[in-house]
Amino acid sequence: MGGKRKSVSHQREAPGASNGKVEKVTVARVARMKAKQTRITMLTAYDYTTARIVDGAGVDTILVGDSLGMVMLGYENTLPVTMDEMVHHTRAVTRAVKRAMVIADMPFMSYQASLPEALANAGRLIKEGRAEAIKLEGGAAVVDQVRAISAAGIPVMAHLGLTPQAIHQMSGYRVQGKSEDAAREMLAEALALEAAGAFSIVLECIPHTLARDITARLRIPTIGIGAGPDCDGQVLVLQDMLGLYQEIAPRHVKRYANLHEAATKAIGEFNEEVRSGAFPTMDQSFTMDAALAQRLHEEFVSE
Repeated sequence: MGGKRKSVSHQREAPGASNGKVEKVTVARVARMKAKQTRITMLTAYDYTTARIVDGAGVDTILVGDSLGMVMLGYENTLPVTMDEMVHHTRAVTRAVKRAMVIADMPFMSYQASLPEALANAGRLIKEGRAEAIKLEGGAAVVDQVRAISAAGIPVMAHLGLTPQAIHQMSGYRVQGKSEDAAREMLAEALALEAAGAFSIVLECIPHTLARDITARLRIPTIGIGAGPDCDGQVLVLQDMLGLYQEIAPRHVKRYANLHEAATKAIGEFNEEVRSGAFPTMDQSFTMDAALAQRLHEEFVSE
């Protein structure tokens, strides 16, 4: 069941290996990071360009989350996201990544209906998307799926607490695990998911003390989002932490930049310069032989 962990300061591993080669983040490395009490970092990415930036910055794990439905595709929530969309975006991310472990979300109803369907869809994210692990939401209801997918050789990250695919059942985006019964049930589900083969568990929007205690009981790493400082790692949606997604501002998000404001300003300057003729200048233009240019000019314009 796991015992209490020693209270020591968490550290951050260097992105690269000492010999200059990139050391790939794997399931085994993530497990070692928990054992060493080294914090695990995770951010979302949904395309090649941002995945290169996130990977180059030294983030340990990249989640191709079904949150792409909201921040990339403009859906109201994550429920409409399809397997084809997840495969498409995962493939773009994995083309860019050299070091981080890439984990792909299984979208709503891609794993709940049956074990064969869950296995087939998890396999698509690995074979077609080239992900290195999958993530699915839920507790006791998905233990069999976690066991089957893990047995097929596909690493599974579980997800407890606020599970966005169940927002209708939860009556919206609400903090979970606040009552004694709910807290006990969540711990039992976390232990069951670990026993079924999950290599890690996301804990979303639960009391920080509950996240602390679940983390202490589990042998596998916990990744928190709105779950306080005592999880083994932390994840944020990239568009949230960079200030790009403006529709909602969750309490648990720290905004590290305001790229929405910066991008709006830059695009406004572009508009003004094009309309005034200030852009492009000769610095952004190309030339040809001057005599040929003059001859062609006289021929073309004089007609």
